[in-house]
Amino acid sequence: MKVINVVGARPNFMKIAPIQRLMMANENFTPILLHTGQHYDKRMSKLFFEDLEMPQPDIYLGIGSGSHAEQTAKVMMEFEGICQREKPDLVLVVGDVNSTAACSIVAKKLHIDVAHVEAGLRSNDREMPEEINRLVTDAISDLLFTTEKSGTENLHREGQAPEKIHFVGNVMIDSLVNNLEKSKNSDILSRLKLEKENYILITLHRPSNVDDKETLFKLINLFADIEKDIPLVFPIHPRTTKMIEMHGLNDKISAMKNLHLLEPQGYLDFLQLMRNAKATLTDSGGIQEETTYLGIPCITMRENTERPSTADMGTNIVAGRNVDYIRKLIGKIIDNDWKEARVPPLWDGKTAERILEVLANYRG
Repeated sequence: MKVINVVGARPNFMKIAPIQRLMMANENFTPILLHTGQHYDKRMSKLFFEDLEMPQPDIYLGIGSGSHAEQTAKVMMEFEGICQREKPDLVLVVGDVNSTAACSIVAKKLHIDVAHVEAGLRSNDREMPEEINRLVTDAISDLLFTTEKSGTENLHREGQAPEKIHFVGNVMIDSLVNNLEKSKNSDILSRLKLEKENYILITLHRPSNVDDKETLFKLINLFADIEKDIPLVFPIHPRTTKMIEMHGLNDKISAMKNLHLLEPQGYLDFLQLMRNAKATLTDSGGIQEETTYLGIPCITMRENTERPSTADMGTNIVAGRNVDYIRKLIGKIIDNDWKEARVPPLWDGKTAERILEVLANYRG
């Protein structure tokens, strides 16, 4: 089976790495790794590929930045030619970025089957561009690999044929399990002079949090309050850096003496920061899952989550942008008063194996 494995943005790398590795070791598969270049920071892409021991992409489209429409259109135009040349049996996409939806649409219009890894997740918030990408991709995919019970239920509710849906677990946890021991070699804690379980890790990048000045101001003020009680580590997303500058908040950031402001980190350094944190404060999707596996308290600064198992079973609490509530939750974390949590079913590091088993028996 000739398969094009599509990555477009950093979260995709962790999801594709275990699948690509197993396909390369299996004589029944001819995998082609295609990077659209939607996330185009060469240093970060290089770091992630090296950390995850992924081969260099067979095809790199170099799409770069632009509006959602521009990015999607550029990917579609470039990917069409690749599909016509390579004639794959299957296109495998992961997650919910623009590249995921764009490559799915192109493949289906060329009558190529599509497999979607991480299917069925729903925030029920159509103002999130990722939600549109999820809905579009799932509607046209031939194989739908789900990570949790809610994903399977959502797909059934939307009328998907049961034989298309396969509950396989969470492939991102495969990468985490594969790299947990290796991450211990990272010296980032000593470099930053951090004590284990004595800092809070922050990620913040969603437009709903950083584009609006009032919302961003509230969150930066919240961080200024928290850092009086516990150090903060903040690997800052380029979009957030730009918005802090645009909204004139640089001085507020500079005034925080207990804040470690970092460039975006490679996978292993970030994993070392996350596994040793007292807690995470995030608006990311994947971090909700990784902290649940690691047993690290997680506060999600969003009004919703497409990963409800992390809140229902795991360590995550979806707090919205209610800064008073978040302060209260931080107090509970500092007092070691957090909820009991469990790891969801099949988050065991063997999801890629189950995906390949389904693909090996797939006849289209």
